[in-house]
Amino acid sequence: MNIVEIIEKKKNKQELTRNEIHFFVKGVTSGEIEDYQTSALLMAICINGMNEKETFDLTMAMRDSGEVLDLSSIGRTIVDKHSTGGVGDKTTLIVGPIMASLDIPVAKMSGRGLGITGGTIDKLESIPGFSSEVSDEQFIEQVHTVGMVDAAQNKNLAPADKKLYALRDVTGTVDSIPLIASSIMSKKLASGADSIVLDVKCGSGAFMRNTEDAEKLASAMIDIAKKANKKCEAVISDMDQPLGYAVGNQLEVEEAVRFLSGVFKEKRLESLVIGLCKTMYKLSDKYYGQKDEEIERFIRETLDSGNAFNKFKQFVAAQGGDVDFIDELYNAMGDNMGYKGKSYTITTEDVVKNPDDVYGPLRINRIDAGLIGKSSLALGAGRMRKEDAIDPGAGLVFNRFVGDELNPGDEIVTLYSLDDEKLKAGRELCIKAIELG
Repeated sequence: MNIVEIIEKKKNKQELTRNEIHFFVKGVTSGEIEDYQTSALLMAICINGMNEKETFDLTMAMRDSGEVLDLSSIGRTIVDKHSTGGVGDKTTLIVGPIMASLDIPVAKMSGRGLGITGGTIDKLESIPGFSSEVSDEQFIEQVHTVGMVDAAQNKNLAPADKKLYALRDVTGTVDSIPLIASSIMSKKLASGADSIVLDVKCGSGAFMRNTEDAEKLASAMIDIAKKANKKCEAVISDMDQPLGYAVGNQLEVEEAVRFLSGVFKEKRLESLVIGLCKTMYKLSDKYYGQKDEEIERFIRETLDSGNAFNKFKQFVAAQGGDVDFIDELYNAMGDNMGYKGKSYTITTEDVVKNPDDVYGPLRINRIDAGLIGKSSLALGAGRMRKEDAIDPGAGLVFNRFVGDELNPGDEIVTLYSLDDEKLKAGRELCIKAIELG
């Protein structure tokens, strides 16, 4: 068996055997297969696809390329939630504490942001002292004692995925459903959860731009989970516009604090959070056939009582984060904690160049999530390369949303960045993203 024959086989649209796929993944992990050969096979897969069996075999080979966490000692059904990535998506920061406060253990490994999609680990690490580097022992212990953990991917978990993703990112082979599904699910299966809820984003700010592709990806991942004897459900959610009012790292933590403490809940974000929590509840060992209305009541009660917010602070403290900082965020709502950089507020006059030509009230028809993601990236809140540094306080805060009516001079969004050039670049992209009518 050799890699050239495997490349030619997939180039000719033939099905790869389990042994061929395992040979490939083992060679990638060990470094025996050269990057240019790996890239050739990735491109062949991207063009010609994989069937369900091949996709499952690739997932399991990637899962087994490193450690597989055993969480059976916890003696509970462990639930995980994964998002395929979006703009302003801070649901993990909110959903995890809600579930843990309802005595449903959540064990999660998250990623860093790359390109226009933000990363949960970057958001959490904008909290002073917070550490995403968690040992296997601490990971399990924290699920026991706190009820939730969120760590960066352990270097020993699915190491083949790290190598394959790095090559996919630079060879134009990211947007392949078999490769996306196997990448996500290999890590989910390696991290040991019993039940998985998938939030598949769809729209201009997501990998999947249309509903058909989002459904294909969701189905592929559910099929993998079932074959691996895991419970799994998928939710397809809108990413044509940003989620919530904040896009950034520390800014999104602040929004999560406002949500959990009951200060403010943006309607689209609230709807998705409640939906994800209900789905997670139904996959837990707390579910005994309760109706949706009753489950939603549990969720809203733990928010209203402050239990979910307290659980968030307990989780932050367990991973070394400064809880006083969380309280400061709560007390300093809306001023970006005295951010030392520059800011600019976009109003209707920035978007409408000739106000005299407008008759009647204005309305926000669209806020393009893809362009807002690019604006956030330009402001310094994201990274184009994995080694790039990010500015934790950079980003955008919206005052108005799609459907809102506007008057002349109304503020739409405020941008934050460390320097004028970044602010100018982010402002130009943001103005292009906003469509008034």
